[in-house]
Amino acid sequence: MDKYILGISAFYHDSAAALVKNNEIIAAAQEERFSRKKHDPRFPFNAINYCLSEAFIESDEIDMVVFYDHPLLTFDRLIKNFITAGDKGFEIFEEAMKSSMGVKWWVDDYVKKALGNIGKENKIFYCGHHMSHAASAFYPSPYNEAAILTVDGVGEWQTTTLGYGKDEQIKIYGEINYPHSLGLLYSAFTYYCGFKINSGEYKLMGLAPYGTPRYNDIIQKELIDIKPDGSYHLNMKYFGYIDSNRTINENFEQLFGGAARKPESRITQKEMDIAASIQKTTEDVMIKLAKHVKDLTGSENLCLAGGVALNCVANGKILKEKLFKNIWVQPASGDAGGSLGAALLAAYKHYGFKKDKKFSGLDLQKGSYLGPSFSQNEIEAFLNRHNYPFVKYETTQERNICLAKELNAGNILGYFDGRMEFGPRSLGARSILGDARNKNMQSVMNLKIKHRESFRPFAPAVLMEDVYQYFELQEASPYMLLVAPVIKRRRISLKESNRTDDMVSIINQVRSDIPAITHVDYSARVQTVHEETKPDFYDLIKAFKNLTGSSVIVNTSFNVRGEPIVCSPQDAYLCFMRTEIDILVLENYVLYKKDQPPLLNDGDWKLEYELD
Repeated sequence: MDKYILGISAFYHDSAAALVKNNEIIAAAQEERFSRKKHDPRFPFNAINYCLSEAFIESDEIDMVVFYDHPLLTFDRLIKNFITAGDKGFEIFEEAMKSSMGVKWWVDDYVKKALGNIGKENKIFYCGHHMSHAASAFYPSPYNEAAILTVDGVGEWQTTTLGYGKDEQIKIYGEINYPHSLGLLYSAFTYYCGFKINSGEYKLMGLAPYGTPRYNDIIQKELIDIKPDGSYHLNMKYFGYIDSNRTINENFEQLFGGAARKPESRITQKEMDIAASIQKTTEDVMIKLAKHVKDLTGSENLCLAGGVALNCVANGKILKEKLFKNIWVQPASGDAGGSLGAALLAAYKHYGFKKDKKFSGLDLQKGSYLGPSFSQNEIEAFLNRHNYPFVKYETTQERNICLAKELNAGNILGYFDGRMEFGPRSLGARSILGDARNKNMQSVMNLKIKHRESFRPFAPAVLMEDVYQYFELQEASPYMLLVAPVIKRRRISLKESNRTDDMVSIINQVRSDIPAITHVDYSARVQTVHEETKPDFYDLIKAFKNLTGSSVIVNTSFNVRGEPIVCSPQDAYLCFMRTEIDILVLENYVLYKKDQPPLLNDGDWKLEYELD
């Protein structure tokens, strides 16, 4: 008899729900995509409703609900943190009790509200935070055994774990506990450089190549003591998160010569160098941890999860070390992915399902296309209801030939096709696409479409069979979580006379024959595109290749700064009209900006998103 298991993560950031049938992943989505509140931490009522609808089941058919975190262990940490901090820590303790523990105590009630009286049947269980990360990393991976490394800010007590998975079993061999946290260390520098914690870490990583790691020695001498096995210890003299609501304190600011950069102010060379330095320290720790878990397990495979696993530059450095033959990173590595890990852990450990040893495709995550889709009929009804002009193509092949021509002409596409992605990356279902050969594409996309900082790089989507022709990468990278260098024959060397300290000039320098996706250090965050997981997207790039000879296009998330990735046709249309995207693709329906009526009664939407 089939078993339906619902995994839930909530009440910190990026709440989500995931549904597993036996050991098959049926659906998973973040609440933010439905509520339109970025990083929405609230209980995922909408995501749960979606998961049930995707499976065509009612709430009373759920056999088990698993929460990704254990509130009692988190409460234990908060109490002991308060005792350590004394009176100074009362403010943060009170805030934590209200914002986090105040709702986590009532998880059962929230579940009952979402699913009816399921809680009365003792179907609600709790999973350790880092065990949910480990399960999300190992169980969907294409390996029957693997070393497991999970690194994040904090989950209950743990901040880092090293483990091993084989078949259905996961064992944890070692851990590092709060307050010593690589994730919180990185977040401290995110804040110091003027970015928002829990959403600005990508910006810090993107800023790092513009600087030199001249503060690295200070960081490793004063802030973090790193042992040869990758274990580490933070010097709490410089941090404020134990006894205040600030991540850093005055000692930290004095160490780096002044107060934190104010958000939206000019980025200086200092911030660039600080970003480069903390990125270097993070890579040093992650490589040492990877070496140690390799020694502990002897495995040739590595699985990664936790928020720090989204640091694709560090992942690329681990890959370059050749410690493992294979690396797989959970595409929803943050807290959202904990919902999936919790559900899978119940499937394998509680119900005793066996891990499939015959994998079809790359892994068991289905390309992470686990969110809602919309039929051709639904899309046409939406367009007709609002009288939005469109062109309809009878076949995807015919549509893609047209779109390839539009990309070649320099037009930017909002691309909406198939099931929405689970995780923070757009992978060709909810994407903005452009020509990677266009030297103006990065600045146009950043400033006129994404409304974000001009220094932030864009990712390439490349046909898997052609990846080696563009990047120093032989492995699959379907989830855009590995950074690799552009191959040398495609690079353009910069003359000494072209070197400058002006950031805009640096950004606009052409560094390769695919300049729109080549970062300042000649690197790129690569997505390999596979026919078996996303045939429509694969065929689009193939059509572009047939037309131009190039197998690479720009792929960035279909949203503007401060807004979640689009979920519905309406979300996509609004983003299309609010930006300078030229063409909107909704399945086989293509809309041209020049043909659309003015967007009425839209309000001053930018004010809502500008201060992300």
